[in-house]
Amino acid sequence: MTKSVLRPADPTIPTPRERVDSWLASFESALADRDIDRVAAMFAVDSFWRDLVAFTWNITTVEGRDGVTAMLRARLDGTDPLNFRAGEEPEEADGVTSALIEFETATGRGKGHLRLRGDQAWTLLTTMEELKGHEERRGTNRVNGAVPESGVGTRTWVEERALEERELGYSRQPYVLVIGGGQSGIALGARLRQLAVPAIVVDRHERPGDQWRKRYKSLCLHDPVWFDHLPYLPFPDNWPVFSPKDKIADWLEMYTKVMEIPYWGSTTCTSAKFDEESKEWTVVLNRAGENVVLHPKHLVLATGLQGRPRVPAFPGQDIFRGEQHHSSRHPGPDAYTGKRVVVIGAGNSAHDICQALYENGADVTMVQRSPMYVVRSETLMDLGFGDLYSERALAAGISTEKADLISASMPFKIMAQFQIPIYEKVAERDKDLHDRLEKVGFKLDFGDDGWGFATVYLRRGSGYHIDAGASDLVADGSIRLASGQVQRLTEDAVVLADGTELPADLVVYATGYGSMTGWVADLMGQEVADKVGKCWGLGFGTTEDPGPWEGELRNMWKPTRQEGLWFQCGGLAQARQYSVYLALQLKARHEKIPTPVYGLPEVHHLS
Repeated sequence: MTKSVLRPADPTIPTPRERVDSWLASFESALADRDIDRVAAMFAVDSFWRDLVAFTWNITTVEGRDGVTAMLRARLDGTDPLNFRAGEEPEEADGVTSALIEFETATGRGKGHLRLRGDQAWTLLTTMEELKGHEERRGTNRVNGAVPESGVGTRTWVEERALEERELGYSRQPYVLVIGGGQSGIALGARLRQLAVPAIVVDRHERPGDQWRKRYKSLCLHDPVWFDHLPYLPFPDNWPVFSPKDKIADWLEMYTKVMEIPYWGSTTCTSAKFDEESKEWTVVLNRAGENVVLHPKHLVLATGLQGRPRVPAFPGQDIFRGEQHHSSRHPGPDAYTGKRVVVIGAGNSAHDICQALYENGADVTMVQRSPMYVVRSETLMDLGFGDLYSERALAAGISTEKADLISASMPFKIMAQFQIPIYEKVAERDKDLHDRLEKVGFKLDFGDDGWGFATVYLRRGSGYHIDAGASDLVADGSIRLASGQVQRLTEDAVVLADGTELPADLVVYATGYGSMTGWVADLMGQEVADKVGKCWGLGFGTTEDPGPWEGELRNMWKPTRQEGLWFQCGGLAQARQYSVYLALQLKARHEKIPTPVYGLPEVHHLS
């Protein structure tokens, strides 16, 4: 968008700033008067209000004037919003005026985003950024450092940390237990630490970052660095565009230490049960061989977007004489030079593993069982990320914080209006690659309705490949391609349904993962898993995202149907973006601030 800061030639036409200021003033006045009908009339018929905690203590989107009316009737008095103002110079393009905004409520301070069509709101985003009286200990609110925080004697910082390590989880219970110490758990742990919420992050691996460190050695992030910063500590400006997995692992370990996150490695959770009377969990842990029982009030599963590795059962697996393992356990290519390898699957992991094996002298065949969305990394960086997360965006004044707000401001239901044109350009730019892939039999999928990568990820969390060179190797035959379902394994081959035999010394199952609610069933029982229902997806009624329409990602970063149970999942960007909203919900409960939840969704699909 191009900023409009000059008055139009016709002085009777308001500037973008005047239009936004006028709307916000009228909006605040109607809210103060509790005139909900007048507020609703300020929204277009086809409008959307997305709220991240500020009004609803939930992550929810209401649609149209009826949605606005119902939400405000339930929440306006308790929210008591005021002091709405534009944060920066508004912009105008294609008949839409856009502005970053700031505001306050009775309990907090917030930021957001407004889009006007004419004099009516088309989209409104409101987010809680901090709780009044419980601000994060940073900037002007940072701790002294020279004075012990406890105010007791002359205890040094290192003595304070040692005391906390001895007490927390033993003589003193955590308020929150986070199960899963990857980027999602660590980001939430950092937020909770800043908000002085007693919390422990636990993980089965020994060290923070081992979740990355122990993956196949060629693994790199497929998202660019500008998209992947963690809270408080952005990557330095000499960080590579695509982070190698061991570099990310070391960063997570350093981050955990620097941010002083209570982190228990070598710890597995064996069971968790919620007591309806005491309103607390009983969680049984094995910490490096020691049985520890914790009683947190809140339990957060940050175990990743997927559940346990999914290894399909094929006849003959028991007689296959070679090696076979899931992609999550693939050690890398070094031991397989000169070997015949069959990789079952065609997503990111499959392509990465095939490329590394080929480059190390293995004879590699990829088995594609279902169509896949493919986009070149450089194309996605330019057209998909470039306007918000790139050096180009930074030069245009789009900081990570601003980009996150703009990104969050787009209601999922109308995302197609913005995504389809982008991914039509992506398809045009990548046409040569797509044509060459189809020529060798690779089956492409552009999403059920042409939305492309962004919504394939939101709907399914899988089904795509961001290409960094492997697709060229498939297209030129360096990586062999076979299509179809696997029928069985023999002693030395994989046999497809059409009878094709693929000789193999190693079979890698790059076949994805089960549902994350599988962890719920394992730890808390199937009854709790079904009570919570399906995680992820929006209800588009498309592949792996059954309807009805739900409007927000199921169960993510918000209250669930199981009291005291939360989910914190996604990539590095989502760990950064949404951990603040989950942390604020937990902090409010820790401080006994009333948190009446509006719009707790129904469960339409069991786990």
